[in-house]
Amino acid sequence: MAQHRLTSNEVLFLQEALSADYVNGTIRLRKGEYQYDLANAIASFQLELHFPDVKDIIGKLYGAEKTDDIQFVRKIQTILKKMEKSNVVRILPKKRPWELQKYTLSSFKFRDSDKNLVVLATDQQIGQTQNLLRSIVNQERMPTVRLGNIKIKIYLLVLIIVASYAAIVWNLMQSIIDPIIFIPAFSIAVACSIMLGKILSRD
Repeated sequence: MAQHRLTSNEVLFLQEALSADYVNGTIRLRKGEYQYDLANAIASFQLELHFPDVKDIIGKLYGAEKTDDIQFVRKIQTILKKMEKSNVVRILPKKRPWELQKYTLSSFKFRDSDKNLVVLATDQQIGQTQNLLRSIVNQERMPTVRLGNIKIKIYLLVLIIVASYAAIVWNLMQSIIDPIIFIPAFSIAVACSIMLGKILSRD
């Protein structure tokens, strides 16, 4: 399944679901019934770091042709809405008004209305997903850290270049040019200008 870039809210929703203990649901989650099947499908998507919409869920459970059945889609949306009110499912805010709503579980472990314990992912699966999520979050942070380091280098080089040229101008304004100041200042200004040019052309 293709990975999409996770927003900070999506990362938070995933972390909460992965770390949550048994959540008390006010709906029955029995195998073979719609509620259980829908929750199980959402869990399988979330373990792959994906938030499904109603058509994703229907396609997975009942086949792609069922996603074109408007009455069936509405029926499943109604059940998902009941599951949200029952503390099993959360509906994510839409990124764009025309998109279908996406769903997430509040946990992978539930105590349903019949007081049955329902586990939708093993501890091993949860652990693997937590590791994958950490890895993705760290990879997304790396460019930000790198960009910060590049900005510091640029500011430092600009500061050195300005200081070097100031020293050169000051030296030229004196009655006698001091080569001990002029030559090192000029060399530093040229070297830093070349380094700055390389950084800017690369990034």
